[in-house]
Amino acid sequence: MKILPKTADLLPILQSFETFEGISSEALQWMIDQSEYKFYDTGEHLFRPGEAVDQMQIILKGRYVVRWEQKGQSRELGVWETGNITGVLPFSRMKETRAAGQALEPTYTLELHKQFFIEMVNVSYELTQALVAVMSDRVRDFTTMQFQNEKLMALGKLSAGLAHELNNPASAMVRNAEELYKKIHASPEKFKSVITMRITPEQTDQVNAILFARIKNAKGLDISLMEREERMDDITDWLEDHAIENGEDIAETFVDFGVTVEDLDHIHDIVGSAATAPIMWWLESTLSLENLVSEIQEASNRISKLVKSIKDYSHMDRGIAMESVDIHEGLRSTLTMLKHKFKSKNIQLVKNLAPELPKVNGFAGELNQVWTNLVVNAIDAMEQGGTLTINTFPDREYVRVDITDNGSGIPEDIQTRIFEPFFTTKAMGEGTGMGLDIVKKIMNRHKAEIEVDSQPGKTTFSLCFPAGL
Repeated sequence: MKILPKTADLLPILQSFETFEGISSEALQWMIDQSEYKFYDTGEHLFRPGEAVDQMQIILKGRYVVRWEQKGQSRELGVWETGNITGVLPFSRMKETRAAGQALEPTYTLELHKQFFIEMVNVSYELTQALVAVMSDRVRDFTTMQFQNEKLMALGKLSAGLAHELNNPASAMVRNAEELYKKIHASPEKFKSVITMRITPEQTDQVNAILFARIKNAKGLDISLMEREERMDDITDWLEDHAIENGEDIAETFVDFGVTVEDLDHIHDIVGSAATAPIMWWLESTLSLENLVSEIQEASNRISKLVKSIKDYSHMDRGIAMESVDIHEGLRSTLTMLKHKFKSKNIQLVKNLAPELPKVNGFAGELNQVWTNLVVNAIDAMEQGGTLTINTFPDREYVRVDITDNGSGIPEDIQTRIFEPFFTTKAMGEGTGMGLDIVKKIMNRHKAEIEVDSQPGKTTFSLCFPAGL
């Protein structure tokens, strides 16, 4: 910045500006005499954040950009050009700058110190009035800009949150649709073996009765990890004893639907040894298709509920009522939808769900977002072969949910920031930083509490809900 000697052309320049139209030459000349004539080269700062504001600034020639630093990001507020008046104005309460102004080209300004404002009133009431009008316009424009900015930020959070939440069910639908395609195209070969079976309609009805009973009861099936492994071993051994190839593939599907060795013995007695192998593959195929269709339906319902949740969030003043929610039901559906993530990292799931857990008052769709975010974050934090533990239990007049992983933990210095919007420890493109912000907002809406206790090898998110009446 350089202070230049004043030149004779400063008065006609001021008179050419719309702000000073009708102001006497004597008043404008007085302002020139009391001011400093300054030059800023391209790239030079006219002001920086935190600096005291004690000058009114008239841009005689050139322009500069104003930028505002927010959460480590620079946002451009606009460009001030020839004829603009900035800085402190008469009767303004501005004390310091919050943004930075940087010259985009060689810029010349006339700057008047605020100590002359009182004298200005006596010199020219019209000049003072014109500058006060500039301040009023500036307040109105800034308010409008700030309002639009807040609307855009809210929209950005909403869209980022929706994209974050839709990703899991959408991915589940795509993955299951691809698997469904493979299953259907693999069916013709197995169909050949099925149609060569010589079984009666009565035998078919008996097998179907077992099949449909298992499909009906599968939704509420909840077994421990140890019990699941035992059932897998028993069914695999049974299939091997009956010379059925690739028994492990069949066994996994059977365990998912609660098929037991007793069921297999019963089916074997119904159809006989010759038809046992093809009937087992037919049952596996039918149950797999049932499972895939069910998961696609669950994912599509989740998307529908998410869209409804976004609508509810956008119109919270409409007084949408909470409902009595079974936490276990939401947890089970979420874990089902995220099953592929557990398999991809060989994560063991341990569920200790309290029987007859009291229901809570809430929005089921929003609570599903909480489970999804916390479980996905836990899986991402663990290495291959990790363990995720979910505990639910009543705690006096509250319902408690603990989600614990044995991952690397959250560093102590950032534990207080994890619920901030757009804060993420994940690599670029792997996280939006919206997940825990969404969780915190949903918990607040439900008048519930969430706490985190983390150290290497054990991180627990504890959620505490008021029990419903």
